Amino acid sequence: MTTLQAETRTNFKRSDLRKIREAGSFPAVVYGNNTTNTAIAVNEAEFIKLIREVGRNGIISLSIDGKSVNAVLTDYQTNPLKEEIVHADFLAVNKNSEIQADVRIDLIGESKGVKEGGVLQQPLHEVSVTAKAGSVPQVIEVDVTNLEIGDSIAISDISVPNGVTLNIDTETTVASILPPQQEEVIDSGEKQSEGEDDSVADEDGAKEE
Repeated sequence: MTTLQAETRTNFKRSDLRKIREAGSFPAVVYGNNTTNTAIAVNEAEFIKLIREVGRNGIISLSIDGKSVNAVLTDYQTNPLKEEIVHADFLAVNKNSEIQADVRIDLIGESKGVKEGGVLQQPLHEVSVTAKAGSVPQVIEVDVTNLEIGDSIAISDISVPNGVTLNIDTETTVASILPPQQEEVIDSGEKQSEGEDDSVADEDGAKEE
């Protein structure tokens, strides 16, 4: 299991947070599974590398001042302007206990309907699941290859691993193929009379030369 080093935080002044960021780290908190809510600081570069390795829902071994805690990342905030992580939340877990987590939905394949000019829509990009902490999928793939124009896929059509429950109405649409969009014909309804030129008529109906 991949380990992420962390240090407890006891000072919460702005100057202390600034020192944390200057050291290349960011503030976070870990809670749950009989663990007291603990404010920590983790290295940003190590965090990004770890998430790329284990995935968004992978179990992480947090080493907090030498004590190891199994945890999953539940949320994190970023500052897009500064391209930095602002804060993260970790949930301490027992690998055999069930948890809820959000899992990304990826559509795979090129549908028949799209090849015929249809438009693929994906109204649902993420779904909440319940599973054991060590069995939460990183992503749920949905094959749209056989979808034709007018077809759709609902939650009830998705296959998930044993032990994983989708926490959403089974009739919720995941993807659909809409008919090709027709161009609108704009017609003002006005036609120029035959033989009439662009001269401006005077009040008596005579054309100005």
